[in-house]
Amino acid sequence: MTDINQGTPASERLQPSGLVRRFLSRDKTPVSVLFLSALVGVGAGLLSTLFEICVHWISEQRTEWLRAEFSSMLPLWLSAFLISALLALLGYYLVHRFAPEAGGSGIPEIEGAMDDLRPVRWWRVLPVKFIGGLGALGSGMVLGREGPSVQMGGNIGRMVSDMFRLRDKEGRHALLASGAAGGLAAAFNAPLAGIMFVVEEMRPQFRYSLISIKCVMISAVTANLVFRSLSGQEAVITMPQYDTPVLRSLWLFLLLGMAFGVFGVVFNKLVTLTQDMFVKIHRNNRRRYLITGSVLGGVFGLLLLYLPELTGGGIALIPSATNGEYGVGLLFLLFVARVATTLICFGSGAPGGIFAPMLALGTLFGTFFGAVAQHYFPDLGLQPGMFAIAGMGALFAATVRAPITGILLVIEMTNNYHLILPLIITTLGATMLAQVLGGQPIYSQLLHRTIEKEKMAHREQSEAVNT
Repeated sequence: MTDINQGTPASERLQPSGLVRRFLSRDKTPVSVLFLSALVGVGAGLLSTLFEICVHWISEQRTEWLRAEFSSMLPLWLSAFLISALLALLGYYLVHRFAPEAGGSGIPEIEGAMDDLRPVRWWRVLPVKFIGGLGALGSGMVLGREGPSVQMGGNIGRMVSDMFRLRDKEGRHALLASGAAGGLAAAFNAPLAGIMFVVEEMRPQFRYSLISIKCVMISAVTANLVFRSLSGQEAVITMPQYDTPVLRSLWLFLLLGMAFGVFGVVFNKLVTLTQDMFVKIHRNNRRRYLITGSVLGGVFGLLLLYLPELTGGGIALIPSATNGEYGVGLLFLLFVARVATTLICFGSGAPGGIFAPMLALGTLFGTFFGAVAQHYFPDLGLQPGMFAIAGMGALFAATVRAPITGILLVIEMTNNYHLILPLIITTLGATMLAQVLGGQPIYSQLLHRTIEKEKMAHREQSEAVNT
């Protein structure tokens, strides 16, 4: 029997080869681009997972050095200061000497590259971000590995485009976005959040098309498969599984979201003010820059020894806070103190991200708010951990201005699917109030700042030449 419309025998169309030919004839996406997006996902997944493994190894080795080698020669506090100062020095030096665009989280650089406003020098950024990030994060500074994973993933996308000499602009753009999605999916073990981050947060830069969205999805899934193969399938954060809260308690989640909406706007402004403060301190002079970074790293080495709760990305702090290990007053003090340490570390220009520190801040204040709500409304049966999870999504939504990504990210990281309604309400309240207050998304704000600084530098250079 022959299908008149297709002109192909039905028996042949039911064969695997016939199905493949039909798919390829109907799907106009170049197969080569889809294959390259999978390759980008493998590269982003491998690099992000290796980065995580190396960060843990550096942290463990640092402890071993303190115990075995240096403690016999120097006082423990001096050994801690020197080791962290040297690790931080490595990160700051590589950034200032070889790739200034590798400073900070790197996500604004990827957004700028997607808009053809920023260069992608993957041959410089990949080694600098990887090695420099290990130094900065290994020193104990309050930085996350997720931003670097996104930047390195995007650079993997451009590297693959260059290596395979891809000329198509849409294809090159799709692979750049695919790398960013793969980096985030592997860093958080959150493939849906990786896809949505590119589609939602990078929406001004992301050129949505069937080709680009397929590439992003393939890369995110592939990168996540690589991560799970190497690191396991467990959620990134180990937390209790909470039941759905009663409906009459949802107004408290809205109130928490509004509080984070206000804080998110203030926090974003404080980030730029802190960056300006560090520019005034080092004046872009390499020697001053390295001294400032080394001292900062050394101080966090001391804090790592005596006050470890104020150091590191903060992911390990989240289960402790939600399991009731800190009192209400201590939770608030930790929140305030970590706001200061987060601003100092990120504002200094060290090669590290702000994702994880923001999630820790959301957890601390959310748990504090939940403990207060539990005290005043005991009949609602609420647990502080519910508000901790909602707080993570709310602060992310208020600062990054990507509520759907925040919801998916928190759910995938904690496996608390029953809290999706409170999460939606909290993130919606945070996003809407932040928008009403005129706050700008943090990564767009940082990209605009970078472009303005570059224009000013060119202007000063031109004036110097003319005179």
